[in-house]
Amino acid sequence: MSQTDRLPIGRGASAARRILIRGVVQGVGFRPFVYRLAAEFGIAGWVRNTQQGVEIHAEAADGLLLGRFLEALATRVPQAAEIAAMRCRPTPSRGYERFEIVQSHRHSRATVRVAPDLCVCEACLREMADPTDRRYGYAYINCTNCGPRYSIVHRLPYDRSNTSMAPWRLCSHCRAEYDNPLDRRYHAQATACPACGPAYDLYLGPGACVATGPQALAQVAARLRDGQIVAIKGIGGYHLACDARNPDAVAALRERKFRKEKPFALMVRDIETARSLVRLSAAHERLLLSVQRPIVLARARTRLAHVAPDHWQLGILLPYAPLHHLLFEQGMPNPVVLTSANRSSEPIAYRDEDAFDRLAGIADAWLVGQRPIVRRVDDSVVAIQRDQPLIVRRARGYAPAVVTRLPIERPLLAMGADLKNSIALVVEGEVIVSQHIGDLDELETQAALEATVRDLLDMYGIAPSELTVVHDRHPQFVSTRLAHALAARRTVAVQHHRAHLASVLAERQAWDETVVGAIWDGTGWGDDDTIWGSEFFVGTLRQGFARCGSLRPVPMPGGDAAARFPVQAAAGFLSLLDRLPDVHQPPLELPRRFDNARQLIARNVRCFRSTSAGRLFDTVAALLGFRREVSFEGQAAMWLENLAWRSDHQRPYDMPTLDPRPLLDAILADRLAGRPIESIARSFHETLATVIVRTICELSRRHAARRAVLSGGVFQNALLVERIDDLLRAAEPTVELWTQRVMPPNDGGICLGQAALACFQHPDR
Repeated sequence: MSQTDRLPIGRGASAARRILIRGVVQGVGFRPFVYRLAAEFGIAGWVRNTQQGVEIHAEAADGLLLGRFLEALATRVPQAAEIAAMRCRPTPSRGYERFEIVQSHRHSRATVRVAPDLCVCEACLREMADPTDRRYGYAYINCTNCGPRYSIVHRLPYDRSNTSMAPWRLCSHCRAEYDNPLDRRYHAQATACPACGPAYDLYLGPGACVATGPQALAQVAARLRDGQIVAIKGIGGYHLACDARNPDAVAALRERKFRKEKPFALMVRDIETARSLVRLSAAHERLLLSVQRPIVLARARTRLAHVAPDHWQLGILLPYAPLHHLLFEQGMPNPVVLTSANRSSEPIAYRDEDAFDRLAGIADAWLVGQRPIVRRVDDSVVAIQRDQPLIVRRARGYAPAVVTRLPIERPLLAMGADLKNSIALVVEGEVIVSQHIGDLDELETQAALEATVRDLLDMYGIAPSELTVVHDRHPQFVSTRLAHALAARRTVAVQHHRAHLASVLAERQAWDETVVGAIWDGTGWGDDDTIWGSEFFVGTLRQGFARCGSLRPVPMPGGDAAARFPVQAAAGFLSLLDRLPDVHQPPLELPRRFDNARQLIARNVRCFRSTSAGRLFDTVAALLGFRREVSFEGQAAMWLENLAWRSDHQRPYDMPTLDPRPLLDAILADRLAGRPIESIARSFHETLATVIVRTICELSRRHAARRAVLSGGVFQNALLVERIDDLLRAAEPTVELWTQRVMPPNDGGICLGQAALACFQHPDR
C-alpha cells in the first residue's frame, strides 16, 4: 500500500476526508466493511464503487475518531481484498447525519482491479452442509468472501448487471441479504439460492437432459465410480473427470483426449488424501489450502497407473468450487482425475455448445451449469522451489491480479511469447496480467489470444490507437503478427531472453540494480538472428542488458523439429566431438533419425546455429535412453531430472568453460562403461550448476554486481536451482540469488519483462 494519509487529526476538531482506495476492492465485501467501520467509529458520509476503486467521504465531529477510522481502513481489510494505494485529502464537511452506501460512479477510464476467482469459504460450506439452511446442497452458493469474479464479469464496475448472473432476479430472501450492509452477502453480485438461481443439469448429449439439481450430481458420482468419463462445468471452463484409481478409465481418457504421456492432475477430497499420495512440506500444504487453490506439484508417494507415466511428481488440488464438495459428498471417487476439457494443445472448452461439440467422443456425459462462463480460465499450477512458491501456470485464483507497477502513464500492451502465452496490459502504471492462454500453434489458441486482448481492452476502456504494443523480436511469431495487426500507435520489439530477465526485476521494481542474469531455456530469437537459449547478461533494467556469454553454439538440424526429437538435438551437439563411438549399438542404440539429422548438418540443410540449453538437456536424455519423440514440451528434460533425483550426490564432470564438449565426451565414456544412468544424470546436473555459479561469480566480481538472476524454463528444474543456490552461497555469499516470485520463469512470464523493457528503453510517458 502506498500514499496513505498519515496527517494527525486532533481530538475535538471536526474533520472530513475524501478517500480513494485502489486495488482488489470490488466484489470482495469492501463497501460493507467500510460501512461497519463507520458505524464503529461514529463516521458520517458515504462509500461507493468507481471505475478507479472505492471512493469514501468520511467526516466526524471528533477528528481523533476519524484518524482511527483511517487507520482501520488500512489495516483491517476483508480477507479477499487487497489495497494497493489509499489516497486521502481534506475536504469540506457536508453535515451528513449518517453513513450510507451509494450508487456506483462511472468515470472515463476503469483502473479498478478485478478480483480473481476465489475458492468457496468455510461459512458457505457450513451453510451448504446444513439441512436446515435454505442453501443446503446448493452448488452455486457464494458470498462476498468467496466465489467467482473474473470468470463472470463482462465489464466494470463489478455490479450484478455487468455479470453473467444478470438474468437471475433475486428472490425476496436473497434481496434482503443483498441490500443489508451488515450481511456478508451485501452486494455479493453472484449470490443466489435454489429458489432464484441457476442449477446444474446432467446431459448425455445436446438436448438430452436426464437429471437436474442434486439428482444430477448423484448420477455423475455414480457414473465416475462405474468408470465413465464426465465433462464437468467448473468456474473457468469444463473439466474431464474419471476415477484416478481405475486404470482402464484413465487409459481411455488418454486415448480419447490424444494425451499420450503428459501427467494428469488429481483432485482429492481433503488434505489427508493428499498426504497419502504425495510428500507435502508445510509450504505445499499452505498452497493447497490457500484461497487460490492451485494445482500443486509434489513428489509422488505412490504410483497410479497412467496418471503420470515416468514422472516423479503428481499435481494435486483440493476442491475449490461448491460443486466439487457436493460431488465428493455424493460419492465421487477420491482421488479423481480432473483435467482440462479439450483435445491436446487446444484451449479449454468453456461454452456449453462448444463443450458438446468438441468433447463428443471423449465424454460419456456432461454436467452443465446454467450460469454462463464469460471467459475461460484454466487451473493454476504451482511448485515449491527453495521452500517458496514457483508459479508454473498462472491462471485461476491469480489472474488478473496486478503483479507490479511501472513508471509509465500511457497504456501499454505486451503480447508475450508463442509458447505458454499470456499478455500484460499496463493501465496508469499498473501491470494487469491475463490468465494463461496457451501455445499459439493452434488456431483455437490464436483466437483465444485475440479474444483476451479485446476482453481486457474493452474492460478498461482502451482503444488500440492509444496503445504501445510490445512483442517478441522473432519475426515469425504469431504474437508478433497479431501485435502488428492491432493498429496501435506504436509497436516495439523486445528480445526474448532480455524479457525473461526483466520480468524478475520488474516484480521487485528493481529499476537500477546491476545484476548478472543466467537465462536458460529452449529457444529465443537472438540479436544475431540465431537461436539463443543459454545466455548470460549483465546490466540494469533502466540501462539495458549486455550479453556476456553462452554455451558454445551448435548446428541444430531441423530447427523446431529438434525440440520434438531429442535424438535430433543430440546430432547437433555430438557434431562438436572429434570422435564418436558406434551410437547404434547398445547401450546407446540411437535410431535412424540421428543419422538423417547428421546428414542435414553435413550438407548444411535446414541447420540453425543454437545455444539452446533445453536442447542440451534433450541430448543428454537421448544418450541415457530417451530416444522417442516427446509428447509434451520439456518431457525429456523432466525425465532426466527424475533420473537425477533417484541418485545420491555425485561429483560434477570436468567442464572448464561454457564449451560442452568435455561434458559430452565424459557422459559417452561413462555410458559405455556401464555407469548407472541415474548417477550420470545427477553428475550432469551438478556440472551445469557448477558452470553457472562459476560464470555468475566471475561476472559479479567484474561488474560489482550483488544480485544474480535465474529465469527461463530450464530453471523450473528444482534440483538444478537448489544446487546453484547451495554452490553460490558457498562460493560468493554476498551475491543474492533472485528467481521469479509472482510470474512463471517459463514463457508465461515473458509479457511482464516485455512491458518493463519497453517502459525504460522506449519511454513513452
